[in-house]
Amino acid sequence: MVFNTLTFVVFFAIVVALHALPFGWTTRKINLLIASYIFYAAWNPPFILLLWVSTVVDWYAAQGLVRADRPATRRAWMLLSVVANLGMLLYFKYGKFLLQNFTTLMAAIGVDYHAPESDIVLPVGISFYTFATMSYTLDVYLRRALPARNFLDYALFVTFFPHLVAGPIMRPTELVPQFETPRRASLQQLCFGLGLMTLGLFNKVVLADTLLSGAVERVFDRGKMPGMLDAWTGTLAFSGQIFCDFAGYSTTAIGAALCLGFNMPDNFRFPYAAVGFTDFWRRWHITLSSWLRDYLYIPLGGNRHGPARTNIALLTTMLLGGLWHGANWTFVAWGAVHGTYLIAERGLRVRFRNYRPGPWAIFGLGLLTYTLVDFTWVFFRAKDFTTAWHVLGGMAGVNVGAKPVLPTVFIVAVAAVTPAILAAHWYMRERTLESVVARVPPIVTGLLWGLMLFAIVISQGAGNAFIYFQF
Repeated sequence: MVFNTLTFVVFFAIVVALHALPFGWTTRKINLLIASYIFYAAWNPPFILLLWVSTVVDWYAAQGLVRADRPATRRAWMLLSVVANLGMLLYFKYGKFLLQNFTTLMAAIGVDYHAPESDIVLPVGISFYTFATMSYTLDVYLRRALPARNFLDYALFVTFFPHLVAGPIMRPTELVPQFETPRRASLQQLCFGLGLMTLGLFNKVVLADTLLSGAVERVFDRGKMPGMLDAWTGTLAFSGQIFCDFAGYSTTAIGAALCLGFNMPDNFRFPYAAVGFTDFWRRWHITLSSWLRDYLYIPLGGNRHGPARTNIALLTTMLLGGLWHGANWTFVAWGAVHGTYLIAERGLRVRFRNYRPGPWAIFGLGLLTYTLVDFTWVFFRAKDFTTAWHVLGGMAGVNVGAKPVLPTVFIVAVAAVTPAILAAHWYMRERTLESVVARVPPIVTGLLWGLMLFAIVISQGAGNAFIYFQF
């Protein structure tokens, strides 16, 4: 089930209505748990078993960690959780990838090996709920948090449908305490939550799917070498599409949770106004960035053991972060380029530590950051390196004789949407949506809300799944 369908509208209306009825708090939590399983089962019912296994294993692992009185026993419980979760993730997400690369390696050394045929289906959201459940046992193991007081609260944390399949990647300390006391949305929360859902769906349905996706597909999926204009248009279109699609999902998810009385953290803070790549990763997919920082970068040494160790930790974190996004070497390349950017930025900050840029310099550095990020999106979107080199060659102007692949209407759409996205990000760079809405007259807010709803309704969408569902 996806947010941008009438099925979800009906489902969500029923969930909100049931949550508002005068049932006991335990009954309402059970209703939410059942609704979350229904939401997930709409994709592929058998995969509910994987979700259940992950939930039960981590619940008992955390209980074992609390009861254990020896370090070796605590490590054993922690390893049980890590092996169970990563084992499922490796099999379902990386099984085919590992077999293909093993076959290629065997062929390279002269061994004629043929991998058995496999029909592994990737469970929706496995990357997201695996990281969420692992953070639970790792936090208990590291004594950062206590385990949940009851199984119902923990099971609801894992399966809570707004964040289940594409984040934000929640920590137990952020959501489990909210399940301990009865919650209903106030009228203000309900209105703001519905507004966030409308904004998120506008980003997804109108901007990502209707105005930008066509240019992306023609440039990246046609197997042709694009010229400079087409290559840049397709790349800028994907830059906008990936933001509007993923931030649209996160915004809708946060709004849905708020309509039920629950708070979830921001996942995006206008990243295309970032100045530098450290700033970018503080604004883009924030819950993943913080997860990688806390459970990978810092354990690898962070910045505590000198520049060389820091650079290794940065590059390793970004390489694994890239691989987390998909079982393809293009994602590893995307992570490697971002890791290189971060390392170079650290060196420049040391070199120019006394430099204080003025407003125009900040704006120029922000546009440079955005441009360099756009180059990395080529690897993220391309299905293989051949396509990536074709698009990068077009952006560099070396695809001599390339024929146009984009109709004028697509170029005009991207030329209109891209500056609008950048202007919005720069205006909101140091602001919050709540503060801006509070200053806008209600009649203007209502008018904009109505226009977004109208645009969503008239857009000829087909209920396209969100891009990050494949990760």
